[in-house]
Amino acid sequence: MYPDYCVQQIIADPKNNWWVRNEEGTLCRGAIVFSFVPHFDQTPYTFEPIGRTAATEHNRADVKVEPLKVDRPLKQVALPVAAAPLYRGEVWAAYKAKRRPCLVLGDNAAAVDKSLTRGMPKSSSASTVLVAPYYGADKDGTRAGYNKDFVERIRHCEYPQFIWDMLPLKDGPEASILRLDQLQPIGTHYNSYKVSDFKLSKIALEIVDDVMKWLIWGGLPEESDVLAYKELIKEFM
Repeated sequence: MYPDYCVQQIIADPKNNWWVRNEEGTLCRGAIVFSFVPHFDQTPYTFEPIGRTAATEHNRADVKVEPLKVDRPLKQVALPVAAAPLYRGEVWAAYKAKRRPCLVLGDNAAAVDKSLTRGMPKSSSASTVLVAPYYGADKDGTRAGYNKDFVERIRHCEYPQFIWDMLPLKDGPEASILRLDQLQPIGTHYNSYKVSDFKLSKIALEIVDDVMKWLIWGGLPEESDVLAYKELIKEFM
């Protein structure tokens, strides 16, 4: 049950739900999927090869790890490993990442005729979907969580980059924060994601889309339920 004074209460009636079952198990807009998401507040690292672990081994190498900084001159040195080549302008980058629930927000990329990509790297037209990650709002021994006053402000829709929610998943935090400002692509290869059993209802997805418009274009549509909710909150808070 959602508490009072949250945007989910806009549609809290017997005929509509915020979350519904993803019966088809498809990778679609509004679906919750699990994927590894990098920590964006960190400096990535790069690898500088020192040499092979053994002269006859082509699948292992000794490397020096150092911060990857965008203002440094490009130091492109390929690892002495046959399966890990580098091409012009590329470097190896390593990020910490965590498996998180993510909300699929973009899956409408058009299929590209394979005849148009013949001779091109697969990455030039590889299929992706856009997702935004959820972070646990609760503080416990495994997560830092969010400040309670901050969570309350998020729940009252004061920030376009955050949406407070309660995910219908087992063994997760009681409350979660959707980070729309971390919208990112993930590949559609089966190793890149796992679809959960749930997705947003049509009306819930429309509300999330309104907040996304607010974040990108700087305002909510005049007819948006989110705008009405924000006005209601002012009266009671």
